[in-house]
Formats: sequence, C-alpha cells, structure tokens
Amino acid sequence: MSTSLRRLPGRMPGWAKLASVVVLMLVVLFAGLRLSVVPGLKDLFGTETRDRSGPALLQSIQDMSRYDAASGTFQVVVDLEKDARLLPDAIRGTRTLYVGAGTVDAYVDLGKVGERDITVNEDRTSATLRLPHAALGTPALDPDRSYAVSKQRGLLDRLGDLFSDNPNSEQAVQKLAVQHIGDAAKESGLTARAERNTTEMLEGLLRSLGFEDVRVTYG
Repeated sequence: MSTSLRRLPGRMPGWAKLASVVVLMLVVLFAGLRLSVVPGLKDLFGTETRDRSGPALLQSIQDMSRYDAASGTFQVVVDLEKDARLLPDAIRGTRTLYVGAGTVDAYVDLGKVGERDITVNEDRTSATLRLPHAALGTPALDPDRSYAVSKQRGLLDRLGDLFSDNPNSEQAVQKLAVQHIGDAAKESGLTARAERNTTEMLEGLLRSLGFEDVRVTYG
C-alpha cells in the first residue's frame, strides 16, 4: 500500500513577517499624518526651524549728507526666455515670468553745497541757496512683494538643477527687474518732485530762523 503525502503549505519566514509589520506601521503612520486622523500626530513629527546664523559684523560706517526728498514704488513683470540652438524647448531652454516690486529714492546731496553757494544779505533777512540737482538712488527690490509667477525648464535644465548648488536661481530675472525699475524711475519725474520737496523744506526752515526772502536754485 502506498500513501500519498500532501505537501504542507510553506510558512512565511520570520524576517518577512517583521518586514510586513514595519511596512504596515509606516503606511498607517503616514496616512495619519496625511489625513490628520490621529490627533497630535503632526505635532509629534512636525518640523522645527532653527536660526544658527552668526552675529552680523560691522564693516564700515559712512556719514550721510543727502536729503531723501521723494520715494517712488514701482512694479514690473519680467518675461525672460533662454533658448538653445538646434534643441527644442522641451530639451533645453528656460522661461521665467517674474513680478518684481521695489522702491527708488530721489535725494539732494547737501554735502556738495559750498560757501559760494549760499548768499545772505547784511540784515540776514534774505538768503539764496544754489544746490546740486536731485539724483536717484539704487533701486531696492522688495523680496516680500516680488515672486515668480511661472517657470518653464527643459529636461536638461531640470537635470542640471539636481546637481547645482543653487537650483532655480532667480538672480537673472531679479537683475532685470532692478534695471527696469531704475529706467522707470528716470522717466517718472521723481527727481523734480525731490527738488520741489527740498525747496519747501529749506524755505520753511530758514523762515523759521527769521529769513523773509528765501530763494533756492539748482544746477
């Protein structure tokens, strides 16, 4: 007589059981973080930001003699596109749409006024001042109000960002935004406004000192 032996079903090894339990726990954990089904779980594994910057070092001090008489706020939309020859944009090329907002100050440098530029009569009731024309300061880009609307990059550019120390750099569009804001300030009449404000300030100051006739010229 022969008896047929049935093969017993294979049992799962112990390491496989342990791996399954760990995977199941991770799935439940991340599902709880994603869906917030476990109260306090996000706080337990939340991120923490620490500022480990060193103290700021004073490099130089300059005495300012200019009078900031006017300030203009500007906004520009920069559309910067870079293409590669003989390659489609999907492979190599970038296009960035950037909104830049910043300010430009107009000032009169009172430090350039010499003794010959100020004339006062004997009774000290009349004064004539000759000042240099107002000038524009360096445009200052506001990072809180400047942002990239869209970024389009080719495949090679995306791969390059993975190995770059500064991926998705916006330095080029920021420079263009500063340049356009500076050009707009030159055509805005900001310097003329600064000269009018400076004239009003000096007239009010000298009249409070007893001068009755005050004349301010530029150039």
